[in-house]
Parts: sequence; C-alpha cells; structure tokens
Amino acid sequence: MTPFVRAGLGLSVRAGAPKPNISTVEAYKATLLAAKSIGYSRGCSGTNTAEGIEQLGLTEQLKRRTIFTTSGPVTDYLARGDFEIGIQQTNIMVGVPGTDYVGPLPGFLNKPCTSSVGLSTNSKQPEAARAMIRFMISPEAAPLLRKTYVEPFHP
Repeated sequence: MTPFVRAGLGLSVRAGAPKPNISTVEAYKATLLAAKSIGYSRGCSGTNTAEGIEQLGLTEQLKRRTIFTTSGPVTDYLARGDFEIGIQQTNIMVGVPGTDYVGPLPGFLNKPCTSSVGLSTNSKQPEAARAMIRFMISPEAAPLLRKTYVEPFHP
C-alpha cells in the first residue's frame, strides 16, 4: 500500500440550518457545547474527532449528545436529521445534498486521515494499475487531488 492523500476534518450542518462559528478552537468548543447532538464515525475521522474532544476536556459533557454512525458517510445521517452537526473528513462532506459544509476544524483539532492506494494481487492489468498509481502520487496529480478537498501525502 502506498499513502497518497490526507484529508482534513470538517464540520457540516443540515441544509438551511444556521452555520456555527468554528473559526477558532474556542469558537469550535462553544459550538460543540451548544449543539443538541453531534455525529461522527468510529473510523479515522471519528477517532481523531474524539481525541480532539478529549483534548478540549469535553468528552464527559458531550457523551449523551454524541451519536456514532454505523455505516455510510456522516452526511447521510445529518441530511436525515439524525443529529445537529456532523464531523468527518472534508472530502466526504463538501457538496452533499441535504447538508451545508461549514468549514475545516480549527488548529490542532484538524487531524487529517491518510488514504492509501495499492495494487490488487489479482489485477488483470497490473502494468496499467501501476501507471495509474504512479500518476496518483505524482506532483502532476496534486492540483487534481486538491479539487477534491484532499492534500497529496507527504511523509
């Protein structure tokens, strides 16, 4: 497996809902404390979100208002109204119908998740796949990757 992108964390609300201020760590903290319910996954983005909430000293205060998703993107749940605010990787959240993207989490709370790419052992066209992977991790791919709200991976 070859790491190729890093996706930062962002926050979304249900379409049409007021967009909270998350421009600073203190504003984000106030947003979490004011939220009736907060949703995130148990994957990389959820783990990083929970760590950030712990660093803010809010784990116990938010425990009863936290809803963990079980399958699919956080925005699917958010669009249905299962919770008030959702937190996940930005590249998964931006532009999802029924939700409005607010912005990236501020400062040290925006802990990105890395995605990797690899060649399947039963690939029918391994050379074409290798060429695609070479392109995906090349500097030429970086502008295209950024259009999808991710950054090229750099160790």
